[in-house]
Amino acid sequence: MKFKAVTFIDSSFFNCYFEDVSSVGSSFKNCTFLDSFFYNTDIDDAKLTNSRMINSSFHHNKTGCQMTFDDDYSAYWVYFVNFLGTLAVLPGNIVSALLMDKIGRLSMLGGSMVLSGISCFFLWFGTSESMMIFMLCLYNGLSISAWNSLDVVTTELYPTDRRGTGFGFCNAICKLAAVLGNLIFGSLVGITKAIPILLASSVLVGGGLVGLRLPDTRSNVLM
Repeated sequence: MKFKAVTFIDSSFFNCYFEDVSSVGSSFKNCTFLDSFFYNTDIDDAKLTNSRMINSSFHHNKTGCQMTFDDDYSAYWVYFVNFLGTLAVLPGNIVSALLMDKIGRLSMLGGSMVLSGISCFFLWFGTSESMMIFMLCLYNGLSISAWNSLDVVTTELYPTDRRGTGFGFCNAICKLAAVLGNLIFGSLVGITKAIPILLASSVLVGGGLVGLRLPDTRSNVLM
């Protein structure tokens, strides 16, 4: 038997024989096992919360990762979606490489952030898995130009002898903000999707509009 993300609460198991059971993401809370036998299962103490084991025993428990690859949301599918999202940045990289000097760093930075904010807002209307994957690819393709422009602008803002330190410091702050952002947005998604979507889209659009009004940094290259 294989089951996934199943929670047993206040359940009783009398004279049961569990053999070759995989229970990925499942747990037993306040359950009672009486005269039960477990053989070749992945059920262990970590999955038993406030549960009582009376005259029950475990034999030949499974070890290691028990993830299966035959369900709809297998690891293969996760990697494939990530691959599509990564592949979507290729057009954005090409566009930013060709137009960076022509339209200016800040124009590309602001325009990319505004378009990314708009695409982020449309996540609200995602009703299917395929639509969410498409919006992910669209967001990645639009936002990569902003990241490329930001790298160039950050480098050009500092004098030549301090650019390495300045660029490294800014990247360290970005990494810290990314970790905090995942933690904060993860907790907000559990409440409502409106808060993280509106917050992200408004910050992107607002930051893009501010970026469009900043002075160009191309004159700093020769300094």
